[in-house]
Amino acid sequence: MQNRSSNLDIISPEAPAAERFDDSEAAVNRLCELYHLSVRFLCDSFQTAMEQGHPGVRYRAFYPELRITTTSFAKVDSRLSFGHVSHPGSHAATITQPELFRHYLEQQVSLLLENHNVPVQVAMSNTPMPVHFAVSNDAAITVPQEGAADFILRDVFDVPDLATTNDDIVNGVAQPAADGTEPLAPFTAQRVDYSLARLAHYTATNPEHFQNHVLFTNYQFYVAEFEAYARAQLADPDSGYTAFVSTGNAEISEPDAPLPAVEKMPQMPTYHLKRAGGSGITLVNIGVGPSNAKTATDHIAVLRPHAWMMVGHCAGLRNSQSLGDFVLAHAYLREDRVLDDDLPVWVPIPALAEIQIALQQAVAEETQLDGYDLKRIMRTGTVASVDNRNWELRDQRGPVQRLSQSRAIALDMESATIAANGFRFRVPYGTLLCVSDKPLHGELKLPGMASDFYKTQVSRHLMIGIHAMEQLREMPLERIHSRKLRSFEETAFL
Repeated sequence: MQNRSSNLDIISPEAPAAERFDDSEAAVNRLCELYHLSVRFLCDSFQTAMEQGHPGVRYRAFYPELRITTTSFAKVDSRLSFGHVSHPGSHAATITQPELFRHYLEQQVSLLLENHNVPVQVAMSNTPMPVHFAVSNDAAITVPQEGAADFILRDVFDVPDLATTNDDIVNGVAQPAADGTEPLAPFTAQRVDYSLARLAHYTATNPEHFQNHVLFTNYQFYVAEFEAYARAQLADPDSGYTAFVSTGNAEISEPDAPLPAVEKMPQMPTYHLKRAGGSGITLVNIGVGPSNAKTATDHIAVLRPHAWMMVGHCAGLRNSQSLGDFVLAHAYLREDRVLDDDLPVWVPIPALAEIQIALQQAVAEETQLDGYDLKRIMRTGTVASVDNRNWELRDQRGPVQRLSQSRAIALDMESATIAANGFRFRVPYGTLLCVSDKPLHGELKLPGMASDFYKTQVSRHLMIGIHAMEQLREMPLERIHSRKLRSFEETAFL
């Protein structure tokens, strides 16, 4: 293997000069042009290097950049939680996969143009594009493992750098660039590319299939019900749903079309009921535990979904509850610990009125109960999430006392993580759980009880989550994305 100095001449593609745009579609078209210029250059250079060996130069291409510079303190519509910068100055974002994010980008740029009445600028950034992310656009190219090529890859190409792939912006700790430029979007291009790659790995479906409304569950039992609902919707020409995507990107558009058997399930099986404009529903089985919940939401967040909800099972903590009752979380006791470094436990996670109302209305519709009668089968209150599945086996005096003091009504391992990450990433969130056991009152989740419970409750519970998402779909975007999720100084992009 050749080990050459990285002090080599750098070859980069020639790019158009920076240009200003007062039309969102034209601006995004230029972003696409610049992105594909860099991708094609890196793919071609990579193939040449793999065939001919070390080229004696270093190849480098860059992400495109979107920038806006304002000089006025003029206020915009105070009802809006996004679509404007908070103060004069330059704000910029590196952009990746602009075709995938076209609708989102055009929408956000249109708001900037409308609210500030100044053009946006599109140019190449000074942020190198890692070759791994560039070649992911070409299915015929794969990056070999370190040592498989006859030269050191990072001597010739830029590779992913975790030192610059982080959540500093959303965590509120990002510093302005040396020239004073501040972030325009919640994620950098490298961070987005990293998550897009992880999503494909963990879910075995491509990011392009993800819809704007995401349901999380902690049981595979929900998947069969989701597929059955999807097939029924595909049979209804008035439903608006166009396709169903299963593991391995298997896609059907006919209600009776077969789906191939899955040889190996991914870590987080994911299914998409697609609708025009991404307005359908995605179901993710995150399995059990807060680590999985954090992993899934860490990566799905870069897709900027309009809402995500947890519809899983929980332990009921009150004697008045019955198996099959519903729990609508109004608050969270966070003992999951996985987000403590990014979002301290003293940060309150508020309930979002729009999500709560949609869930409660969906429960009422599905159960045909309303008002005071709804209290028979649903409680609202604090949901506790822990990181120990067998918490009951330890000395219960401490945990039970904390649960009682917090007024908790249910306990699981994922809901607080999903809600907290929704808060952190500015993605509207909610939780509707179903009581599957009551360990403090001697009703454990045993095989016989579980099978009977699942048969009668899974379908109803899933339908409530679906109906709630369908209600939210009809709401204007600015109504769903609450100002409660925004800090003092926010990025203009949602």
